[in-house]
Amino acid sequence: MTMTTGTRWLDSEQQVAWRAYLLGTARLMAKLDDDLRQFGLGINDYEILVRLSEAPDRRLRMADLADRLHQSRSRLTHTVGRLEAADLVRRTSCKSDKRGVWAELTEAGFTLLEQAAPSHVEGVRENLVDLATPEDFAAVGRVFDAVSEHIGQR
Repeated sequence: MTMTTGTRWLDSEQQVAWRAYLLGTARLMAKLDDDLRQFGLGINDYEILVRLSEAPDRRLRMADLADRLHQSRSRLTHTVGRLEAADLVRRTSCKSDKRGVWAELTEAGFTLLEQAAPSHVEGVRENLVDLATPEDFAAVGRVFDAVSEHIGQR
């Protein structure tokens, strides 16, 4: 496509790479999500459990959790509500800030995470990490660190 609008169009190699990224990312996330279904989780559920497991006391304020996952607060509230109904997460009031709410990983949530994690990590390895050289995989990390930093500055 050639136009004289001043737009910096992607060249053919960039267009191929961009479309490969879009399709590959969609397929990878769908595969990882499908693999987690055997544990009764989706990829977003899993990521919530992981973030809570890594936090001090296995809990985070809901607003912080939404920011870390780059999810809207309403979407996170809905997802955490489902996880809470399954006794995987518990919400509690923040004593120091009456408006704040903690999301806490329950023992059942931690146990399920321990069961699901080996399968998930194997899926990440098989469907992404092992397909790239260490140098290429490191480059992917650098590129998306730059993307996150660039977009985070706006």
